[in-house]
Amino acid sequence: MNYLQSQGIEVKTGVLEKECRSLNEIFFHYMETGLPFVTVKYAQTFDGRIATANGQSQWISSEAARKFAHQLRAEHDAILVGAQTVIQDNPELTVRHVRGRNPLRVVVDSGLRIPSPAKILQNQSSAKTLIATIKTADDPQFSRIAASGIEIITVDADNQGKVDLKKLLKILSARGISSVLVEGGAQIITSVLKNDLADRLVAIIAPKIIGKGIEAIGDLQISDLKYAKQISFQKIKRLGPDIMIDSRFV
Repeated sequence: MNYLQSQGIEVKTGVLEKECRSLNEIFFHYMETGLPFVTVKYAQTFDGRIATANGQSQWISSEAARKFAHQLRAEHDAILVGAQTVIQDNPELTVRHVRGRNPLRVVVDSGLRIPSPAKILQNQSSAKTLIATIKTADDPQFSRIAASGIEIITVDADNQGKVDLKKLLKILSARGISSVLVEGGAQIITSVLKNDLADRLVAIIAPKIIGKGIEAIGDLQISDLKYAKQISFQKIKRLGPDIMIDSRFV
């Protein structure tokens, strides 16, 4: 650029920079911050519930929305959930409804409560699982899970005695993980948002009302609207009977 200018050629920079960066937002974020690009995704009822009061969540969204969710999985290097989601729903967290690669399955399990028969601990040849905990190798539960061939990493605890999510993201980044899809549950989603670790939020809203139930996002300890998390809607789309809102944090 300097050479062109020295030859009397007018040079303009930053032309459509925002649009160009959005085409490869994951790469730029990963290279500039040293952290994975984090997408939070959840499906909720019209009145903001991801499950009934007794924990039933299958299926809030439609088949079209679930297909879209599997496409999101295929587009990320890793998918992250909490132990309670594994215990409650026993998901596989693989790509099935579309063609694509399986992401690394990361489970945040501070107390190593995951039962051995959990689907996420099976079929490691097609989809690897990594468990993040605050427990150390001398813990009996650590040995129980490690004996099945699952990789477990010990991460420092945060102020609440849980896995420090930012430190976990740094570990994943060092392993070449440039993007993480957070699928729940509410506790993990809340922690990610509370600690300002999310870059993108995808909400699927189903035309259903159930009243009392489990909220998608818990207490962020915001009592003044001026401190509300600000997002920018990037895309709104119909997925069968559902509505998908794709947004970015600003």
